[in-house]
Amino acid sequence: PPPPPPPFQAEDGIRDMPTGLVGSEMCIRDSVYYEDTDAGGVVFYANYLAFMERARTEWLRELGYENSSLATGPGVVFAVRRVEVDYLRPARLDDVLDVTASLTRISRASLTFGQSVCLGSEVLCRASVQLACVDSRNFRPTGIPRELLDRIKDE
Repeated sequence: PPPPPPPFQAEDGIRDMPTGLVGSEMCIRDSVYYEDTDAGGVVFYANYLAFMERARTEWLRELGYENSSLATGPGVVFAVRRVEVDYLRPARLDDVLDVTASLTRISRASLTFGQSVCLGSEVLCRASVQLACVDSRNFRPTGIPRELLDRIKDE
């Protein structure tokens, strides 16, 4: 088998950067559909990740960016590099969920979010999700575009 890939490292190293959006929270509301559930009538575990991705996408849109325009403009996409999830309680068909995304760490080539899926005031699932910025042509790590970093710092 081929050797494992090297650990993710930006070309110029990873440096923490202060940002106004660290700690700010995006919250979206999403419903549980039949397609989201398993044979037991609860949300299939992997579908929580889809709910979380929607919240991160809306966080990016709130900054004025679309994933598609980042891919075609500066030529970058954000790929999930690491996920750590705690499943606490099940969501069920027709539940209306609040899904949050809060930027907790930013480096030159990655973003880390704290995320949760809640039903009312009850946390059903929480996660830490690290995204790596990669070149959209070759999927190699690259720095987050300066314009986007500046926009995040301005928030």
